[in-house]
Amino acid sequence: MNVTQDLSILHLILNASAVVQAVMLLLAGVSFMSWYYIFRKWFAVKTAHAQTEQFERDFWSGGDLNAMYQSATSNRHETGSMERIFEAGFREFTKLRSQKNLDPKDVVDGSRRAMRATFQREMDAIEAHLAFLASVGSVSPYIGLFGTVWGIMHSFRGLSNVGQATLSAVAPGIAEALVATAIGLFAAIPAVLAYNRFAHDIDRLSTRFESFMEEFSNIIQRQMR
Repeated sequence: MNVTQDLSILHLILNASAVVQAVMLLLAGVSFMSWYYIFRKWFAVKTAHAQTEQFERDFWSGGDLNAMYQSATSNRHETGSMERIFEAGFREFTKLRSQKNLDPKDVVDGSRRAMRATFQREMDAIEAHLAFLASVGSVSPYIGLFGTVWGIMHSFRGLSNVGQATLSAVAPGIAEALVATAIGLFAAIPAVLAYNRFAHDIDRLSTRFESFMEEFSNIIQRQMR
């Protein structure tokens, strides 16, 4: 028996039991999906940061709010989350301000509610697929461990038919089982790292959005005086 050949990764995968192979296939599919969402989320968060930076520069440069609103409504496919929050708040402000006998506080509160609703929708979109990465990071090692336990059980059942148990007889079966755990960790580690990074970046974006809503509400309140 060629022990080196028996312990090669490809040989171990191809000669594992059906259950262990199914576990490996599941983990490989999960790993592929997690990498797909990692790259998508990386580009989405990077774009959201860039759009937020650009809008904040334009907004605090002292530009006309009506012009900024018109620009936001005419280029919705290019606007970022903060700009859409501004658009929702300014639209509600314009609509409520045109109504007679309406208390200024109600105008401000209405604009704030409109921005809050848009804020929630934007955060839901930005946080999409984060739960999947969290699930992959927490569950994949256990799925791999299940494959390992099953593979070791299968290996020891096979030893019952062998007169003498030697290292060369035990090693391939145990190695096959341990590959499942290795694949589980390969799927889990990048997902956990990506989730933590994206959660941090998204939390920073959320804080900036909420700060903008408060500051814009103050601007609206001053205009109502």
